Amino acid sequence: MTHGIITTALAGFLTGLSLIVAIGAQNAFVLRQGMRRHAVLAVVAVCAVSDAVLIALGVAGVGAVVTAWPAALTAVGLAGGAFLVCYGILAARRMLRPAPDGGLTAQGTGAGSARRAVLTCLAMTWLNPHVYLDTVLLLGTVASDHGSQRWAFGLGAVLASLTWFTSLGYGARLLSGLLARPAAWRVLDGLVAATMVTMGGMLVAGA
Repeated sequence: MTHGIITTALAGFLTGLSLIVAIGAQNAFVLRQGMRRHAVLAVVAVCAVSDAVLIALGVAGVGAVVTAWPAALTAVGLAGGAFLVCYGILAARRMLRPAPDGGLTAQGTGAGSARRAVLTCLAMTWLNPHVYLDTVLLLGTVASDHGSQRWAFGLGAVLASLTWFTSLGYGARLLSGLLARPAAWRVLDGLVAATMVTMGGMLVAGA
């Protein structure tokens, strides 16, 4: 019995990791915060807790309810797409007009800035319909195939989310030497801008 639970949890971990690791707006934002060493714990916590809630809802069967109400995903797609496009434009502006001091020390670290980071992370998480598709619908559906052990599968997926975002947020510090160069930040902001605008445009077009 214990072996079966561990195997199911491992399946959930690997399935969850395969979905979370894909490059997207949320991962790009966590990476940037990690490289800046700013509000990393708060941002990682928002991502991990949000995923845990959504995965739990999926395992509990909410995915079937969401599927029956497609208008909900359409509304979220429009709002999330518009948000990502706006954030991408801001990243493009940073790339074209970098701060004078550049590098890792170029950003504010006050309480207000930390609140903005958390709010931005919340918006990127909860206004992204792909998050619901991956966690509530897809993981919830796969978990249901495991019957009575579906919660072990869900727990594995939650651990995958926590592991990934922690590694991404704090592992980004290893690149701090490279990112002390203003030119590196311009490249990163350019990649973030392209990712955000592309994904935002796709969400709006597909809504």
